[in-house]
Amino acid sequence: MIQQRRVRNPWPFAAVCMMVPSLTLLVFGLTQASVIDLLPGYVAAYLLIGVCIFGPPGKLPSPGQAVAFLLPGALLVVLALLDLGFWCGGWLLGLPAWGLLLSRSTTANPLRAVDVLKFLGLLVLGLAVFTFNIIWVIFSLGLFLLPIIPLVRLAYPEYWATPLQATVEVVPAVAAVIVAFAIPTPEGSWSSPWVYAGGAATAGLMITYWAWRLPRRSRRRQLNNGAIV
Repeated sequence: MIQQRRVRNPWPFAAVCMMVPSLTLLVFGLTQASVIDLLPGYVAAYLLIGVCIFGPPGKLPSPGQAVAFLLPGALLVVLALLDLGFWCGGWLLGLPAWGLLLSRSTTANPLRAVDVLKFLGLLVLGLAVFTFNIIWVIFSLGLFLLPIIPLVRLAYPEYWATPLQATVEVVPAVAAVIVAFAIPTPEGSWSSPWVYAGGAATAGLMITYWAWRLPRRSRRRQLNNGAIV
């Protein structure tokens, strides 16, 4: 008799909760510090998001997955150091979804080019939401969805079956809102930090939700007796 082991899925929502305050702190930190000074915080945010995606399944990402996950952020940091724009900060918006796509990519089922193009399109849309959110403030309401989503899920017993996941989602979600309102608004800023945090939350949830709902493709194996698994 074959005993099936429960496979734990990534925690993309927790990754979004890590991304929102990190991106907000980085954006407003640019007014007071250089890119080099912000680099440790950027690296820490990158790694925390990676842990939320690749940690729960309990296996290390393949070399290809690791390179595909880390390389875009590293290249965009170079652009920031060359004073060509802080695009590495914007990349954090799509990093949870990008990691989720990579975590589902295998040698048998590689990531499709069409999915990469859709992801990039949504990332551009997310950057637009984040950038122009100071005009369309309604998108900032996504910030308050962060604590609401896990708190509602606490009503379901199956969510309590993974107490670590519940903790990693509830605590950072509440902390993201607190941090967004705790950051002082710099003099001359066009908008408050919580508005930018709300735009980051809305864009991050949108892109990550698309990646989560993307149908998983699996190669079915046919045994000699005709059974398909």
